Amino acid sequence: MFTSLSKKVRSISPSPTLGITAKAKKMQAEGIDIIGFGAGEPDFDTPENIKAAAKKAIDSGFTKYTPTSGIPELKKAICEKLKMDNFLDYVPEEILVSCGAKHSLFNAVLALCEEGDEVILPAPYWVSYPEMVKLVGAKAVVVKTTQKTGFKITAEQLRKAITPKTKLFILNSPSNPTGMAYTEEELHSLVEVLVGKNICCLSDEIYEKIIYDGRWHVSIASLSQEMKELTIVVNGVSKSYSMTGWRIGYAAGPKEAIQAMSNIQDHSTSNPTSISQKAALEALRGPQEKVGEMVKAFAERRDYIVRKLNSIKGIECLAPEGAFYVFPGVSRLFGKRCGNNTIKDSFSLTELLLEHARVAVVPGAVFGSDENLRLSYATSMEDIGEGMDRIEEFVEKLR
Repeated sequence: MFTSLSKKVRSISPSPTLGITAKAKKMQAEGIDIIGFGAGEPDFDTPENIKAAAKKAIDSGFTKYTPTSGIPELKKAICEKLKMDNFLDYVPEEILVSCGAKHSLFNAVLALCEEGDEVILPAPYWVSYPEMVKLVGAKAVVVKTTQKTGFKITAEQLRKAITPKTKLFILNSPSNPTGMAYTEEELHSLVEVLVGKNICCLSDEIYEKIIYDGRWHVSIASLSQEMKELTIVVNGVSKSYSMTGWRIGYAAGPKEAIQAMSNIQDHSTSNPTSISQKAALEALRGPQEKVGEMVKAFAERRDYIVRKLNSIKGIECLAPEGAFYVFPGVSRLFGKRCGNNTIKDSFSLTELLLEHARVAVVPGAVFGSDENLRLSYATSMEDIGEGMDRIEEFVEKLR
């Protein structure tokens, strides 16, 4: 038996969202009809102009190493995007292009945190945040939020969570898993605390362009120069341009932090894929109409799935303000029975839904909120309708 794994690596759990998706796909491959609500990626194809840019890069021989931190023209395009969309002024030396936003986030946590540091995570949180914190030897300080507060941390909660060991606060807006987005007023209240205590913020803005009902995304770094100097903004092309497999994310922040993150990348992955960088350049500078079309389709799906979930007895669901997830409360189903099985928590409910309803969802416990489930509506309206019918039928049979 192999026993040489490090203590840190042994403490890390595999991604449950990827695990659920893999299990559902395995069952589908076995001929079982599964409706999957686990995937965290748009079901739309990458726009043709972006694919054409990648093909051109291949045909022109742009297939060699690039600078670790990204090609100059892409870094310049990212600066232009941040200026136009977010009112943020950066120079290319303050930009790092990585192998997906997840890679950018990990680089940032590794560059900023060390053994004994504390990182404040509002819960529900994206599943990888606490695992990243563990890997660097820091401690995740989880602050529970509720549906009553829109699953958003308040300034008072943030203030109470800060200790002399606090090094970093991770913010995700719009949020995975809840879909909720912070208003400018809410962010200002957090800025007051963070600047006052000189706490760095890692702002995950990957769902920035997927936002509904006339809302607009506000980057916390744009609210004051002092906050900008304390913030690393992370974004990418995966969600907005349906480019999850292309693996291009980026970070913007103080030059010293970005250089440190680039040094880490020097000795881990080196540069992101050359071809994908050319595709990302086209995504940022090319036509943007497809983004709007995708968001419109997501909004229609959101309205339908929220309405259906709220019509099922024992389930309550806030309408998400962004991203493509719903995070319904299901605690009123706990204690009910499905055959010989009792629903004890979100894990057991998830297992029973997969086994009896042939519906794959993600248990809220992996996001720090056992009272909920996460469902992605990045799937067809036909599948959403069938999946909702199956869940409704399953719940009606509970005793």
